[in-house]
Amino acid sequence: MTTTIGPNARLIDAHLPDYDFCRVERRVIDAPADAVYEVVRHLDCLMIHSPITDLALFVRNLPEKLTKHRSGGHPTTPPMPQFSLSTLFEERTPEQESLVGAWVGIVEHSGRALVFGAVGKPWLARVEWCVPPGDLAGFNEPGWAKLVASVSVQEYDARRTVLTYEARTKTTDTDSLTRFNRYWIAVSPFVGAIMRSLLRTVDEQLTQHREQAAS
Repeated sequence: MTTTIGPNARLIDAHLPDYDFCRVERRVIDAPADAVYEVVRHLDCLMIHSPITDLALFVRNLPEKLTKHRSGGHPTTPPMPQFSLSTLFEERTPEQESLVGAWVGIVEHSGRALVFGAVGKPWLARVEWCVPPGDLAGFNEPGWAKLVASVSVQEYDARRTVLTYEARTKTTDTDSLTRFNRYWIAVSPFVGAIMRSLLRTVDEQLTQHREQAAS
């Protein structure tokens, strides 16, 4: 059976139709589209497990572990804040604001797709962010990269759903294009791993829900 995935892409096309870099990951999930959408919208993204995210969490806790070790105490893991895609479209706590940074929710087609983005210089050792004074798609100040991503669902057949995670980048001049290209060559595989981890985690949560309902 063939399924056209194209219609969901139009939501992101409206905000970044022209781009220099793109990564797309998809997964077919054995659940209806509305159930998949609810899980992905409220999934705690900071609890997604992959070799990359687990390493990031270890590094985050390392300074406290070393301090406790030197002082002879027992290290305690600081509580992890929660962050879901819905956070980008709602009022945020100061802690969530520090996590989100310059990322903003652009548009949500309820039950179908979320589009979010940011403007930054991710190739720097300490990333700089910029809040554009208007529509992100129309921002063209030299020296920046416009990052837009979408997570969307589409019915695959009567009981399955295609979950798609797409990330696009458009640079604003040739110098930023060169800089981002070098950066992207290095990080693209890791970005793909994290994107696939999100899709897999959604699938696993829905499988758990289904098994619990059947028991």
